[in-house]
Amino acid sequence: MDKSLAEFLDESGLSQPGDTSALYDVERIRALLLEAAKRGEAVSYSEMLGKLGFRFTRPKMRTLCRTLDAIDETARANGEPELAVLVVRESDRLPGQGWWTGRTDYRGEWTGREALRHVEKLQQQAFDYWQRRRA
Repeated sequence: MDKSLAEFLDESGLSQPGDTSALYDVERIRALLLEAAKRGEAVSYSEMLGKLGFRFTRPKMRTLCRTLDAIDETARANGEPELAVLVVRESDRLPGQGWWTGRTDYRGEWTGREALRHVEKLQQQAFDYWQRRRA
């Protein structure tokens, strides 16, 4: 199937970027993650980008991931559980490679049953923590 030139340029990151400020909006993205944690749900990268007004593209996903890293850095400093673990791939419900790199709490493969158990454990910690803090 042929892609339009606009789709190719958008997916490759070569198109005019437009207003991508929502991808850097730590407060807004954190609020979306807190809503998901309070519901006890993970969200896909595509769903998160959609909530920010974008369709999925790899460049936008990578920008979102940098913001997720900043959110988790602040969470760790505040003694809160990670939230980036709630953003997962649709295919296997696991975070992407960037989330796994540099981790010190897990040494296995980044895919498969063991990885999913680890992710679900961290997700449950976020769910439990934020569900106790409901207003």
